[in-house]
Amino acid sequence: MTLPKKLMKTMEDIFGSGDSNRVFFAPGRVNLIGEHTDYNGGYVLPCALEIGTYAVAQKRKDRECHLYSVNFPEEGVITFSLDDLVNDEKDGWANYPKGVIKAFINKGVEVRGLNIVFEGNIPNGAGLSSSASIELVTSVMLNEMFEAGLSMLEMVELAKEVENEFIGVNCGIMDQFAIGMGKNHHAVMLHCDSLKYEYLPIKLDRYSIIIANTNKQRGLATSAYNERRESCESALKKLQGILPLQTVSDITLQQLNDHAELLEETEIKRVRHVITENQRTKKAAQALINGNLSLFGVLMNQSHESLKKDYEVTGIELDTLVELARKQNGTIGARMTGAGFGGCTVNIVEDDKVEAFIEEVGIAYKERIGWAADFYTAKIGDGAKEIDIKEEIT
Repeated sequence: MTLPKKLMKTMEDIFGSGDSNRVFFAPGRVNLIGEHTDYNGGYVLPCALEIGTYAVAQKRKDRECHLYSVNFPEEGVITFSLDDLVNDEKDGWANYPKGVIKAFINKGVEVRGLNIVFEGNIPNGAGLSSSASIELVTSVMLNEMFEAGLSMLEMVELAKEVENEFIGVNCGIMDQFAIGMGKNHHAVMLHCDSLKYEYLPIKLDRYSIIIANTNKQRGLATSAYNERRESCESALKKLQGILPLQTVSDITLQQLNDHAELLEETEIKRVRHVITENQRTKKAAQALINGNLSLFGVLMNQSHESLKKDYEVTGIELDTLVELARKQNGTIGARMTGAGFGGCTVNIVEDDKVEAFIEEVGIAYKERIGWAADFYTAKIGDGAKEIDIKEEIT
């Protein structure tokens, strides 16, 4: 039985049958290169994954929303009114869809009460953007069920606003963009300031993208993520006093070096990472176009070193996974992906070496860190969408 079919059965068990049941999906994402550049107006190169968040929804006749997550059964059904949409710590995961509902209402959409059952198969805490996946699956659901008429790009921007203002995480737009605008077998080369983007075919030939999860849990809102952003914004403000700059990504290395006396050492390191990471991401996109996976792997490795030394967002778990991966025969590139402080690495590994990679890296990681890592072969898929129930039933 497919996950959407099981989810429809769960909906019936919890809320009863209804003829307005509709099914929606939003993927997770993995960023191949271009880390901590999105909120600095730079370049990123993510792709949507086949795994993600499913939701089955049915309309109610009142102004209440009743939400249930298969992933958090111990929390039961979370209930709130459309007239009282506030971020409430006791509602946990449900604050993400709640924030999206509020944003749709603020746009003038006539949202009514809903019963919704969610289930995600993105590993919890892996840094593959489960929060943005929940936001986008809720957005597509509301857009379709209440005929709001928003474009996918409008929903992407709305979901980012929810994350920033309702949830309180100062993220950029990359996660929501990759999840909403993803395309099967393609990465998205996105300039986060202008939102200009290009789809690049992923041609791996005899290689696979392997995601390794450190299984170190971290909460973005309480991590040093916001501190990194504040440091970049502080540096930009100081340099804007003498230079015509709009974003951190407008700063050149020459300008950074020429005006280093205006900045603290930490600010110099943070900005240097952003500048060099943008350069690497543009080179990586061209390498992908040229089919030069070897160069792509070198750039991935350089990205991780910059994230480790200049942006300081890796940590022993991520560094250990990357170090072990690079020692494996058949690995051409390894780096942390996502916000850091835990989460995942992304690796490009020769197909016939994948089994040995998972076994040997897994054993060494557990010996060194004390707990197991998990490994996944990344399958690239489409962006957020409604799923045809009839196709699921047949």
